[in-house]
Amino acid sequence: MASILRELQKDILFEQEKSAMKKFTRLTLSLVVVGMLVLTALAGLAAGQDRGETKATIGNANVAIEYGRPSLKGREPLKLLEAGKLWRIGSNAPTTITSDVDLDFGGTRVAKGKHILLARLAEPGKWSLVVSTKNVFVYEPSAKLAEIPMEFKQDKESIEQVTITLTNKGGRGVIEVAWGTLRLLASFALAK
Repeated sequence: MASILRELQKDILFEQEKSAMKKFTRLTLSLVVVGMLVLTALAGLAAGQDRGETKATIGNANVAIEYGRPSLKGREPLKLLEAGKLWRIGSNAPTTITSDVDLDFGGTRVAKGKHILLARLAEPGKWSLVVSTKNVFVYEPSAKLAEIPMEFKQDKESIEQVTITLTNKGGRGVIEVAWGTLRLLASFALAK
């Protein structure tokens, strides 16, 4: 009888230990997942993964631009950009323009949908806006859907984070990019 009781006690202890181990494993896994989520969020903040979005109604078109918002952190934007090169206009994920109707960029029709916006610095003071199917890292000339001149201005006020605004001016969409004292403007129309 005593041996049966000892065996029964062993079985009960084993089941209690097994249950405690399961709870410990669940708790440990939960803490690891929460820790990873916190670290991912902190890394995103540290890397400046702030995203911006601007929207406007141009005629009957709903147009939106989504972009990354890097900070200057004491840098001078015009010294960061090299003549002849493309700029992704922001940071991290590509800057995109989305429209529910076809748009006209300088006489070139761009189909409705989501496309990538890039800026080209041809030479100091001479810029163009490029609408593309590919981001700056894999860009090739065949990816260009349209390219239009951008008006370049220097402003007295410095903007710390890249800021893009999209407005309707007289039935045309106007895109303004501001970073530091740099201001770039381009416009587009609805395709006919």
